[in-house]
Amino acid sequence: MAFPHRPDAPELPDFSMLKRLARDQLIYLLEQQHEVDKLYKVENKPALSSNEQLCFLVRPRIKNMRYIASLVNADKLAGRTRKYKVIFSPQKFHACEMVLEEEGVYGDVSCDEWAFSLLPLDVDLLSMELPEFFRDYFLEGDQRWINTAVQALHLLSTLYGPFPNCYGIGRCTKMSYELWRKLEEEEDGETKGRRPEIGHIFLLDRDVDFVTALCSQVVYEGLVDDTFRIKCGSVDFGPEVTSSDRSLKVLLNAEDKVFNEIRNEHFSNVFGFLSQKARNLQAQYDRRRGMDIKQMKNFVSQELKGLKQEHRLLSVHIGACESIMKKKTKQDFQELIKTEHALLEGFNIRESTSYIEEHIDRQVSPIESLRLMCLLSLTENGLIPKDYRSLKTQYLQSYGPEHLLTFSNLRRAGLLTEQAPGDTLTAVESKVSKLVTDKAAGKITDAFSSLAKRSNFRAISKKLNLIPRVDGEYDLKVPRDMAYVFSGAYVPLSCRLIEQVLERRSWQGLDEVVRLLNCSELAFTDMTKEDKASSESLRLILVVFLGGCTFSEISALRFLGREKGYRFIFLTTAVTNSARLMEAMSEVKA
Repeated sequence: MAFPHRPDAPELPDFSMLKRLARDQLIYLLEQQHEVDKLYKVENKPALSSNEQLCFLVRPRIKNMRYIASLVNADKLAGRTRKYKVIFSPQKFHACEMVLEEEGVYGDVSCDEWAFSLLPLDVDLLSMELPEFFRDYFLEGDQRWINTAVQALHLLSTLYGPFPNCYGIGRCTKMSYELWRKLEEEEDGETKGRRPEIGHIFLLDRDVDFVTALCSQVVYEGLVDDTFRIKCGSVDFGPEVTSSDRSLKVLLNAEDKVFNEIRNEHFSNVFGFLSQKARNLQAQYDRRRGMDIKQMKNFVSQELKGLKQEHRLLSVHIGACESIMKKKTKQDFQELIKTEHALLEGFNIRESTSYIEEHIDRQVSPIESLRLMCLLSLTENGLIPKDYRSLKTQYLQSYGPEHLLTFSNLRRAGLLTEQAPGDTLTAVESKVSKLVTDKAAGKITDAFSSLAKRSNFRAISKKLNLIPRVDGEYDLKVPRDMAYVFSGAYVPLSCRLIEQVLERRSWQGLDEVVRLLNCSELAFTDMTKEDKASSESLRLILVVFLGGCTFSEISALRFLGREKGYRFIFLTTAVTNSARLMEAMSEVKA
């Protein structure tokens, strides 16, 4: 079944205005090109035909600039005269113009900026479509995209009023928030006197919770993303889904009635729902048999088109489910999930390490093997030196030495780290190690490390009750909490933080959790007077993920909203998953 919203749930803002603004701005930029054409004619210069004008709509990337420069220089060599316009989206960088200048084409190209920073993917989901944000900031320390995030927040507050209550955690979040507030102060007149439509905003860095992003997704929308890759709200289903010789592009949002009812469901419930849906559709078709001519006419004009559309979508989603089942059965998905749950709960670590070694030795997938290694490292607060060396050696032998730089990236990002030898030794254990040989001391260190290490994740998990205690089997058909998105084994850390802060209306009482997250100076609360905020707007919450969010987190917060009477709106730099995170860190491109 779908997640019906409570009758008292607040209405979501209409984000169609964002599309109209972006479209109008692009039309204006393109119309400027035509104004230039008129000037050419006024100055008695020969008018350029349409095939002699090139307009590039591009991301501000160095490789794109070199490509454009090579085209312009090729035209020069061929003696071809053209006009070139480069429109950067979402913003123009000086570095890109410098490349055009270095290549000797800056004078031949006119540059503009299309500030299209918010793409509504669904009624409650906005994306900046900046997948590079994660690597650029969290690995390279490049802050270039922060201004884009700030402009996106400013646009939302301009259109939908100020946010009375702001919460955040993370270095990137704090920097973005301070810049945004500075911008708001400079342009105070735009939101002054406006009634807030959104009562709360919560900003969160992706590196505050890497664990959730690295877990296998088991809600339907997450599994579709993991299996087929959802891009800009749509997915390409191949012949194995469509049962034909051609692919089909499907838009996945609330307008797809079948998808909307199963998107947040645990995958184990989806087949039952689709089977029932198919029976209901058949029953509606069968009604035709007893109809007279007038009734048949009404049926054909009013219902038949909708039924055929629903039947087509139902067929597509049944095909997608079958394809997912085949792939997951082939991958021994149940054993994989069992290993992940053991890592999250801190049980059978040695058996889980052996499973990862076997995964590497069988060369199942370089990305999947990296993901499991990172999950082991994060849940154990780093690998003991012996395991780190062993896993790294086996990985490089199985997948190739070209992955060596990837390990460096993962270490820098804090995804795959090695515990310093002796970090967890007590004074007694240190004295014991001095009485034996260096080789034996190393073994003792490894043994004590594996037994005595207390990871931050374990401590955070205990503080926030991330691993639910359930008597008997967890009922996935009637979920009791957000843990259902991971089969009842784990409540997403990011979602639990949001839940706890909203309950307290601050970080008060979460000081120890914030300290364990290494964010003591990076968690903030900014509350203004709520006089102008209606009770409805105070139940509307904008959650901003800097570095990407997963469909599992979105499903978990939709569930929380239904339970608590909230409505969540999601703004993310990009929708991500475990494979995308690993690919962003990898130096070996597929």
